[in-house]
Amino acid sequence: MVALVLQAGSVRVAAAANVSYAIGELVRAFEQMYPDIRMQITLGGTGKLVTQIRHGAPYDLLMAADMAYPQALYRDGLAVALPRVYARGALALLGTKELDLAAGLRRLTDPAIQTIAIANPKTAPYGKASFEALKNAGLLERLAPKFVYGESISQTVAHTVNAADIGLVSKSALFSPQMKQYREGREWVTVETQLYDPIDQGIVILTSAKNSAGAKAWYDFMLSAKAGRILQHYGYTLP
Repeated sequence: MVALVLQAGSVRVAAAANVSYAIGELVRAFEQMYPDIRMQITLGGTGKLVTQIRHGAPYDLLMAADMAYPQALYRDGLAVALPRVYARGALALLGTKELDLAAGLRRLTDPAIQTIAIANPKTAPYGKASFEALKNAGLLERLAPKFVYGESISQTVAHTVNAADIGLVSKSALFSPQMKQYREGREWVTVETQLYDPIDQGIVILTSAKNSAGAKAWYDFMLSAKAGRILQHYGYTLP
């Protein structure tokens, strides 16, 4: 076995956009533990990040919003160590205007709602979960003409706040400092979790970092109780 030596350097992480709201606090906590390591975080839709990895992008780890992606990379020999679930995400319905959200997804059928921000299900796992929830609620085909797509969940949050009447976003977004003005039960509600499969957020070390102690340190940190407490603060649940 090759010995790992923890030394000064950087660790490059491709991370799903939904974690952007918690990533700053996570990085600060990690760098306090490992002051000689600097984290380089690239945020985006999981699907697009995986395409970059498959085309040789120089990342050390993937933090995905859907376990299917890291599992596929591991299966195809592009990742080492087993992919692990580090957190579980949830969907929320966010409206920045005066809307009664007590009816949940059924509220979207209101004629007053002309535009619904939603993540692209082809590039963003939260978009896939949103489509699943709407389909299981019997609303997908009826509402499809109202959709305004974001390529990532962070772009979808921006569309919701700045342009659309309402949006389906990651619950974690509502716990960021920038979004604290929006209150649960008034501007946002949690989407019924039984309407979609659990959004298991997965982490995996990529093959290019198989001997990187820094990458292993971040991997272990993201599965630690300390990271878990931070993630729970941002609306995630733990596996």
